[in-house]
Amino acid sequence: MLSRRRFLLTSALATGAGAVPMPKAAPFHSKDWGAVRKQFDLDPDYIHLGLFFLASHPRPVREAIATYRQQLEANPLQTVERLVFGGPEEYVPTQVCKAIASYIGGSADDIALTQNTTTGLAVIYQGLPLKPGDEILTTTHDHFVHHEAIRLAAERSGATWRKVPLFDAYDRISADGMVERLCKAIRPETRVVGVTWVHSSSGLKLPLRRIAEALAVVNRERSPERRVFFVVDGVHGLGVESPDIVAMGMDAFSAGTHKWIFGPRGTGFVWARPEVWSVMRPLMPSTSSAELFFAWAGEKPPDMPARATWFSPGGFQAFEHYWAVPTAFEFHRAIGPARITERIHALNAQMREGLAKMPHVTLYTPRSKELSSGMVCFDVKGMTSQQVVQRLAERNRILASTTPYAVPFARVSFGIQNTVDEVEKTLAAIRSMA
Repeated sequence: MLSRRRFLLTSALATGAGAVPMPKAAPFHSKDWGAVRKQFDLDPDYIHLGLFFLASHPRPVREAIATYRQQLEANPLQTVERLVFGGPEEYVPTQVCKAIASYIGGSADDIALTQNTTTGLAVIYQGLPLKPGDEILTTTHDHFVHHEAIRLAAERSGATWRKVPLFDAYDRISADGMVERLCKAIRPETRVVGVTWVHSSSGLKLPLRRIAEALAVVNRERSPERRVFFVVDGVHGLGVESPDIVAMGMDAFSAGTHKWIFGPRGTGFVWARPEVWSVMRPLMPSTSSAELFFAWAGEKPPDMPARATWFSPGGFQAFEHYWAVPTAFEFHRAIGPARITERIHALNAQMREGLAKMPHVTLYTPRSKELSSGMVCFDVKGMTSQQVVQRLAERNRILASTTPYAVPFARVSFGIQNTVDEVEKTLAAIRSMA
């Protein structure tokens, strides 16, 4: 097998495959929000307020995917051999990890590539060293896939899991109260605390740094073998809030890139501290680590400790999508992460303040910038959330959504593709429902 791999790679080089260049995006006026909007092929007949669900690709990302796809169609063997099995200069997975790490403030060596947040959460929870007698603590507000990832890991490991509410009413949410309630729920058997950065159920944003600081106090009283791991589902904060994610203090972070980052569909990642990766066990075979392949070929187990590359799901995938991920981060960098954060917060604050003035509307998303992000959740008296969404679509061509939870709310979300005028049109449409 080793000889065959070397033969294939040598043949590709000898026949003049050459280095496949990274696609270069055409320049655009990144400081003009109108020019930014034109990078997306959105149907102009609608106001799109559900792009956090599955983003439209901006032009640079579309072109990068198309370029890689054309190369794969023209010469799949040599393209994959060079970009997946070639030397370090051509190895695209490393370039993808470097692009992500550069954005979140971490090291590329600490990133595993996944298909989405769901896969990433499974990689984390199934990989943690849990055993009977251990407990995973989460909240009642998390998404189905977060709870399900925990449930499946608990069943397989013999651990238990428990959900606690962070607040009693939406109009009485405070950062202090949430941190205090979460810390009070920790028991001696608690080994993992899993939360969501921005709740898709209500638009609430958690104070991650403060939670991490509180858990650090808890861990100072514990032995290293009994420390509490802090796991975060971060998909609805990534690309909206400050990209200094690693500095917030969590132990493991999972997110897809096909939402607020506008990355290729079916791409995501897990970042974890190296000391966390070292105690974890992979969930499935990976083809991202040469050391795993050589250990297998030598009929011996790989040298421990485990590393992030061991956790990237292996096999043939939609390579053109993975390879185009750096272009999405370059798109964000061209606009400016701080400008993106400011823009998204301003549009959604305008929406929240407008809804708060309507007596026939119940607003669930906190109005403060500290506890809110890019979503606004609400109800209209006398109407179900589905009726609100249907009326917006049918009468106003405004595409909103409902929250997929036991108690659903109507939900809108304004991103950098949206405008101040679209906020006012949406407010007017909801005002007419009185």
